Amino acid sequence: MTESLSRSADGRRFVLGMTGGSGAAYGLRLLEVLLHAGARVQLIASDAARRVLRHEVGLDLAPGEAGLMALAAEDLRAGLEVHANAAVESSPASGSAAIDGVVVCPCSMGTLARVAHGFSSNLIERAADVALKERRRLIVVPRETPLSMIHLRNLLLLAEAGAVVLPAMPGFYHRPQRVAELVDFVVARILDQLGVAHELVARWQTPKPAANPWHEGEEP
Repeated sequence: MTESLSRSADGRRFVLGMTGGSGAAYGLRLLEVLLHAGARVQLIASDAARRVLRHEVGLDLAPGEAGLMALAAEDLRAGLEVHANAAVESSPASGSAAIDGVVVCPCSMGTLARVAHGFSSNLIERAADVALKERRRLIVVPRETPLSMIHLRNLLLLAEAGAVVLPAMPGFYHRPQRVAELVDFVVARILDQLGVAHELVARWQTPKPAANPWHEGEEP
């Protein structure tokens, strides 16, 4: 249903960082719908993310930026810019870059810990750090269970610093029939936080009361 986005993000610029956490399908789907919506996406993937893409999705990407370009359909690549994770001189590292939001999806617990403590060892972590200091939207999408006390403290630190902590926890009230519907549930929540209109999943509505089984005037 990517066509339902109706170019709702035309001209907006987002950074998408994919790290080594499980859940590569979330990052891929988010990339697809943002590009369909007309956003300009700056994509960064860690080496661990590339391995996860191979193991979880079966994508064995070519090295370098060319491999990451292959993650987008050919007709959408005009809106995609890719950066090496080691290229800390790239635009997402600068507070003066006109970035509307940064999403780390999936977000490994190692990346999360480094961002929470201001330790920027690569471009993904620096882009997240910049989003926090510039008071821009930062969304982290961890996928881990169970959570240790260390994980919980780091999640709290990021939330207190202004990040949106959006765990990959799909709901089931829309009665999904396919794995893709569970992925879309989480991606829809990310789009909501970015302010990108969509119709990926049906929104919750107040349930209608059940019909009264008793005839008018009769006592139960």
